Amino acid sequence: MKKLYGTLAVAAVALMATPALAQIKIGSAGPMTGSNAAFGEQLKRGAQMAVEDINAAGGVNGQKLELIIGDDACDPKQATAVANKMVSDKVVFVAGHFCSGSSIPASDIYKEGKILQITPASTNPKLTEDAATKGNTTVFRTCGRDDVQGTTVGNYILKNHKTARVAILHDKSPYGKGVADETKKALNKGGLREAMYEAYNDTDKDFAALVNKMKQAKIDIIVLGGYHTAGALIIKQSREQGLMAQMMGFDSLETAEFAQLGGAATNGVLMSFPPKAEDDPKNAALVKKFRDAKYNPEGYTLFSYAAVKAWADAANKAKSTDAAAVAAALRSGKYDSAVGVLEFDAKGDIKNAVYDIYVWKDGKSYPSTK
Repeated sequence: MKKLYGTLAVAAVALMATPALAQIKIGSAGPMTGSNAAFGEQLKRGAQMAVEDINAAGGVNGQKLELIIGDDACDPKQATAVANKMVSDKVVFVAGHFCSGSSIPASDIYKEGKILQITPASTNPKLTEDAATKGNTTVFRTCGRDDVQGTTVGNYILKNHKTARVAILHDKSPYGKGVADETKKALNKGGLREAMYEAYNDTDKDFAALVNKMKQAKIDIIVLGGYHTAGALIIKQSREQGLMAQMMGFDSLETAEFAQLGGAATNGVLMSFPPKAEDDPKNAALVKKFRDAKYNPEGYTLFSYAAVKAWADAANKAKSTDAAAVAAALRSGKYDSAVGVLEFDAKGDIKNAVYDIYVWKDGKSYPSTK
């Protein structure tokens, strides 16, 4: 009996001395405050739901995930501060950022900190192109790129408005100017020269002078390279001043806040966006979970969800959370996700990215029939 008690005592001490498996820290970064906070909420909600589902299924390599939220306010300097904080917090993966102007500088810090980055929403080609040039193999995205998005919008205009007088506007940001320039490139290649190419400040509230300039130039199409807050003001003030030009925006308009800010003036506004994952019947149960939690998974919500799930699947496949190992696993397979089958190329971009054209009506965007 003494021997048995001694054995049990040793076993008990061994169990007490064995630490519980530590949680794996991952991050979600984006504009949680500021004019683009609606998109930060999309990224945060998607990541939170993914973490909840992954943990309920047993976690990653037997460990639970802990989500850390970073607010960059779509400001490059704040984004680098967020990235440095993620490094100091020993985060192994970040789903972020939203603005390309945040993702690009943050990616250098993540590389040095050995953190794998998957952005659900940053579309500027420079993010992955620069990473590839620098030998950074741990940058990915679950969305498409602006060279695809700009070509889609440019080709739509060439098909439906070949003789239109086009104004190309941009907000000087890496995203806004980038997607505007890609559209300009597509239009010019198709033989259509823009009547105006103009920059504006995203923080402006009064666009009367810009609208008047477009009226004087007899503009038919407004290509908006910028975010939804300024876009809503520009279209609203255009209508108030009698300019009835067709506005064409991009993925940064895909939030109900656009219609809330612009009101009835947003009816008829066109935009590009990937095929809407929330409308895919296979996601019905997932969408219901979001809506039961009183949140509509619009815009990039499911792209954020897909980013976290893809990382988790790859980490399980690699049996590691090491950034290089997970990156290799991501590139070596196909991952079924809420936004379709994800297959990454050597630069970390998704293969066969697609953008569709949508039209705004009564506070919501619908597939365009043209």
